[in-house]
Amino acid sequence: MTIILKIRKDNPETILIKQAALIIKEGGLVAFPTETVYGLGADAFNAKAVEKIFIAKGRPANKALIAHIADIRDAYKLAAEVPKEAELLMKKFWPGPLTIVLKKSKIVPDATSAGMDTIAIRMPANKIALALIKEAKTPIAAPSANLSGMPSPVNAAQVIENLSGKIDVIIDSGKTDLGVASTVLDMTVSPLVILRQGALAKEDIEKALKSTISSQ
Repeated sequence: MTIILKIRKDNPETILIKQAALIIKEGGLVAFPTETVYGLGADAFNAKAVEKIFIAKGRPANKALIAHIADIRDAYKLAAEVPKEAELLMKKFWPGPLTIVLKKSKIVPDATSAGMDTIAIRMPANKIALALIKEAKTPIAAPSANLSGMPSPVNAAQVIENLSGKIDVIIDSGKTDLGVASTVLDMTVSPLVILRQGALAKEDIEKALKSTISSQ
């Protein structure tokens, strides 16, 4: 049975955040809001928990997940190296709808990176998401909280329709602010490439870097 937790967007109830974080710590799945869309999260360092995400969504095992963090220092744990360009973008756009792809560190399970040598990382601009990650004391791996092939959910009702009975907890905080997925930037190649155009404009990234980037 899936538990629905109604949590205030602007002032999340600590007791409810702790309840959801405990599920993450115990290897369960929690659907939670970000500023972009709702995500389906598990402990990014727990391979068995991460595998549950693929099963619940019916997601192909070769599609890597995004590791959500609440502290920039965690990017240095997930990535083997963080180039200066990445540091610049992290400082300017995090928390926010930018996902950066870097070479992964050895501690990242293959399940999270879909067997690739890279890891996608972002810091969401949502108080509930940040509180959940901090309380769980681990990066949270999360794709969108929908069945594979279905539209990304922008409210809890859509998550319930897709995943009720398949996951442990759904956090309901109403509609997301942006309703569009994060922009994904691959920083392991030269020139840099946008793998997915999302809420953050390519022009804003180029302006910050003072250089042109490509789109896939």
